Amino acid sequence: MIDVVLPCLNEAQTLPWVLERMPVGYRPIVVDNGSTDGSARIAESYGATVVRERRRGFGSACHAGLLAATAEVVCFMDADASLDPCQLPRVADPVLAREYDLVLGRRRLRAPARPVSAGSGGFASAAGSAGSARHVWPAHARLGNALLAWQLRRTSGIPVRDLGPMRACRRRALLMLGLADRRSGYPLEMVLRASAAGWRITERDVDYLPRTDRTKVTGTVRGTLRTIADMRAALGGSAG
Repeated sequence: MIDVVLPCLNEAQTLPWVLERMPVGYRPIVVDNGSTDGSARIAESYGATVVRERRRGFGSACHAGLLAATAEVVCFMDADASLDPCQLPRVADPVLAREYDLVLGRRRLRAPARPVSAGSGGFASAAGSAGSARHVWPAHARLGNALLAWQLRRTSGIPVRDLGPMRACRRRALLMLGLADRRSGYPLEMVLRASAAGWRITERDVDYLPRTDRTKVTGTVRGTLRTIADMRAALGGSAG
């Protein structure tokens, strides 16, 4: 069994699609970070383990899920249907085989069919829609991510080109890293501390899909700037 941590804030529309596509042998842990749309109830109805984390923040939700996990290997991914759970083995398999210690999903823009409403089972075709593909990952978010990944390669020699949310590693080893960030810097701090600990790090391509709505953080310029500030703080803390 592999545990999958899914930070969640008002994802009632997308959770059914995400949970239905969870591979056999992967246990979803939905961390409700203050949803007001019934996300926790929907997750429970689909058989997911639900953890309620009152302290707001992406890192807070991720770490609460990590603490609730019990499997040897743990994965992380967003619950907004921008990533396909069917592709979790791409990041988990190299960890299970002990080829790598941390595997990140390098996002590649795709525009296939995607969910349109919670529990409807319906899909809206986004094939051939360049606008939809751009909408899932706005230019300002892609640029900010690319600059941070470049700085990471330049200063730390870590071979990554995307700091994406889908990733896999061993649970106990991750706990021992002592991650402290509870905001948007959590994913970057994970990579930095893993590298400092001598972990073998690599990437695997995963599809990045059109969302049904604008992302809560990197869907806005303000949100992207806040995320970059959190991650630069994590970089600065590592350098210090």
